[in-house]
Amino acid sequence: MATSEFARLPGFRDFPPEDLALRSHIQEAWRRVARRYGFSEYDGPPLESLDLYVEKSGEEIVGQLYDFVDKGDRPVALRPEMTPSLARILADRSRGMSKPIRWFSMPQLFRYERQQRGRLREHFQWNVDIVGEAGVGADAEVVAVAIDGLRELGLTSEDFAARVSDRRLLNAVLGVVGVASDRRSAAFGVIDKIERMPAEKADELLRDEVGLNGAAVERLRAILAASSIDELADLLGDEGGADEEMANLRDYIGILMSMGLADFVELDLRIVRGLAYYTGIVFELFDRKGELRAICGGGRYDRLLELVGGEALPAVGFGMGDVVLGELLAERDLVPEYRPRVDYFLVPITEDQRAELLRIAHVLRERGHSVAYELRERGVGKQMKAATREGADTVLLLGPDEMERGCVVARDMQTGEESDVPLSELA
Repeated sequence: MATSEFARLPGFRDFPPEDLALRSHIQEAWRRVARRYGFSEYDGPPLESLDLYVEKSGEEIVGQLYDFVDKGDRPVALRPEMTPSLARILADRSRGMSKPIRWFSMPQLFRYERQQRGRLREHFQWNVDIVGEAGVGADAEVVAVAIDGLRELGLTSEDFAARVSDRRLLNAVLGVVGVASDRRSAAFGVIDKIERMPAEKADELLRDEVGLNGAAVERLRAILAASSIDELADLLGDEGGADEEMANLRDYIGILMSMGLADFVELDLRIVRGLAYYTGIVFELFDRKGELRAICGGGRYDRLLELVGGEALPAVGFGMGDVVLGELLAERDLVPEYRPRVDYFLVPITEDQRAELLRIAHVLRERGHSVAYELRERGVGKQMKAATREGADTVLLLGPDEMERGCVVARDMQTGEESDVPLSELA
């Protein structure tokens, strides 16, 4: 049967060793950083009730899911994100847990969306959440984890930045420029897409759908372009009515400055985060050149646990996917070179040494070393080529003369130097 009849599904990836090595490199960095910050790892099932996602995001989410009715007549879906599963898990147990809860996970997620650069129909995602802490310190802690997750992979402030905003502050700004309360959702929608549409189109939407006149549109654009809290305060003047939100954002940025991460942080009120459940400070991480999709996004979501029947708990978190991040690492030449590697490759000169080879191999493996050898009789030359192909650090040669002397010959594959190793050391 032709191989083409079983082609990989669109938007999905295979992971041969060289590609899996990059995925593992990313995930190991994520795990190291999360644990340094005191987070505990969790996971959940890849298949959940469809209602879990509809409750959180509305019926429109269904068109983006891999959903079906299972054999028990239950509407289910492959998980498109992890936060609803986190909320469901905590709804059953959070009341008996000390707060704040600091959890992270690295699930594979699935969305039935149009494939494009930086977006596939599956990806692995780093989810980091703090639940049960309403203070701005939790918001700053979470974005610091995200920043350090990229720094761990070799990226610097020249490569990426965290663009931060506050939905409560933006709501106050909309009031200042004259957006009626019943038009605020429409305004959020336009601002969320304002960078990705022509200026004329955005201005038209702000006039026709949001109800602003030309002067108000210009003022809103000036406010959205503010790059610091001080600049924003000057633009708002005494009309702000958002003193608490401004103070929170100052504290937030102050915490990150104390951590030495100020170079990674920019104020940008255009960051809205399209998901309706965000309630406060939000952020997205972008490459400095602006060539890629957002690397990461997150923020405060204080009402999600209630939606799935849990207790009312404040929460803040983010999700960071491996697809865009992998592209950024490749562009910055930060993808480690892949090569197979084993500690030892064992070479018998004749098949008479096979039994001793197997004994030595097992001893070395029990000691934690990686060991390989040819599984059938082959010439010494071909075995040495196989050792090179496997990336062996050391080759142990077992011959009849060496067996008589009670040793094996160890060849360093980098230097070519050889030395005898007594069999008693391998007992």
